Amino acid sequence: MTTHFITAEIDLQETPNRLHQAIETELQKRGEPLRWAITNVDTEQQKASIEAIVTKDSLVEANC
Repeated sequence: MTTHFITAEIDLQETPNRLHQAIETELQKRGEPLRWAITNVDTEQQKASIEAIVTKDSLVEANC
């Protein structure tokens, strides 16, 4: 198992619950999130910047 630092941009959502779900969905595409934080919100572009630490199974990485 390895850990990776990643960044992502997420479109702002109508409610905090939808934003949380959108963040979790995006991070799951990149691994299993250990922790994440919203580090910037661009209200003009309607984007939130996310920084996260995710883990990936070494066997899955070898097959990619």
